[in-house]
Amino acid sequence: MPLQMNLDPRNRIPQDQVYEKYKVDRPGKIIFVGHHLSTKNTLRCVIRKISLYGAELEVSPHQPMPKNFYLEILGIHDEIGCTLIRREAERVTVGFNMLLDAEFLHHVVRLSFELGH
Repeated sequence: MPLQMNLDPRNRIPQDQVYEKYKVDRPGKIIFVGHHLSTKNTLRCVIRKISLYGAELEVSPHQPMPKNFYLEILGIHDEIGCTLIRREAERVTVGFNMLLDAEFLHHVVRLSFELGH
């Protein structure tokens, strides 16, 4: 039986559920990846939770979501490569193309805490 994508073969827990999640409720921007990696189209979102592995986003339920995109966190000008894992109406779970650096994650969480989010 083939393993499902994003499952840890040792215990079959989805990878997006293995890492500790932090509530940040921070505005963000989904940046569509176009032809030749152009990044013209964007979509607003709210980053509800974030971990080293990925994030839970909230978007308009009527807006189509790309399979791969960049995520920008408001106030932090780094673009994070993402892949769509699942979508349930306005709730979107994404995996980062690379694990976040722990210091970067700490900065995001601290910034949200300091701004009262």
